[in-house]
Amino acid sequence: MKRMTIDEEVALLMQGTDYGDETIAAAMARELGERLLESEKSGRPLRVYCGYDPRRPDLHLGHTITLRKLRQFQDLGHEVTLLVGTGTSLVGDPSDKDELRAILSLEEAEANGRTYAEQSYSILDRAKTQVRFNHEWLLGVSLPDLIRLGAAFTLQQFVQRENFRLRWERGEPVYLHETFYALMQGYDAVALKADVQVGGSDQLFNIITAGRKVQEAFGLRPQVGILMGILPGTDGVVRMSKSLGNHIPLFTTPDDMYGKIMSLPDSAMPVYFKLLLGYTPAQLEGLDADLGSGRTHPRDLKMSLAREVVTQFHGGDAARQAEAAFRRVFQERQTPEEMASYPLQPGAVLVDVIVGAGMAESKSQAKRLVAQGGVRLDGEPMADPLQALSPERPAVLQVGKRGFVRLIPPG
Repeated sequence: MKRMTIDEEVALLMQGTDYGDETIAAAMARELGERLLESEKSGRPLRVYCGYDPRRPDLHLGHTITLRKLRQFQDLGHEVTLLVGTGTSLVGDPSDKDELRAILSLEEAEANGRTYAEQSYSILDRAKTQVRFNHEWLLGVSLPDLIRLGAAFTLQQFVQRENFRLRWERGEPVYLHETFYALMQGYDAVALKADVQVGGSDQLFNIITAGRKVQEAFGLRPQVGILMGILPGTDGVVRMSKSLGNHIPLFTTPDDMYGKIMSLPDSAMPVYFKLLLGYTPAQLEGLDADLGSGRTHPRDLKMSLAREVVTQFHGGDAARQAEAAFRRVFQERQTPEEMASYPLQPGAVLVDVIVGAGMAESKSQAKRLVAQGGVRLDGEPMADPLQALSPERPAVLQVGKRGFVRLIPPG
């Protein structure tokens, strides 16, 4: 296999990036090229890392964008560190929030972080991945070092950040400890002696401004920031987030992953193909042309995306079975071949069964689903949430588009 040139490596590693500023993008591409050339001449691989905030125990498809970029660096022979933010999560990253984030305990962060590391190996090479927890050094930062960190910034730089400014204008408190996050993340780059940090485009201040400045304050060469585009959630608009409920878990079932991708709005297709499948600008132009001319139906495009993504995480057989199940349930309006069973108790009413079967989190949510016409019994709409259920034979209860359970009569 022919070795890539430095320019080709830069093009590959910059693919999918989003800086929101062409000048910054050009500067990072130039510095990356310089680092790659130096690495080639010296034989020292670049030290590359990405930090993950372990506020939740599970990864979702949005996390895979940066993980895939780390894998590209691994495949090119560089050292990759997956950094779990067990120290920074004690503060909470305010970058994408215009409200105060709850402080996470070290125990919670460590427990969540351990699941992150294991799940990341679905993309990263386990043998070539170093996993670090940043409380190892952050909890031991000395007062002189803290002063050095603080002296690199002005209060104006933080107050002018949009998320802080919005709260300030609303008269809501901006706590001093929230400004520590960027300093702490910058110190991560110092502790790891990082050449490159990968992150989302919402990390521009933390990586490009703070990280590089902190490294310089400690006498180190500033890192190259690789900022990736943000994957929207199933609503197609807001970034994918478990707390918002618009996420697609990495280790959900093949059927669920396939179905959630099929629920995406058509407008989200280009960014999903770009960030999840690595489509080049030329490929994206071809995709848009096919959609615009009617040569490709949006549904078929979405199915090809769902098939490819499910294959990546569950294998080809699982993807084909998930697609067949989707066609049967949603296109042919049939019930799935396999579903969970729920034994009915005498006198059971609809709302209690929905909650008891795990198809709604509360009675109020179950009532809303009924009111919205989202509940059917053997294909017939159910209008009364308090209706008693006493079928003489097993019946299929459908809640929403993808929820099915077989009701078993008592006795």
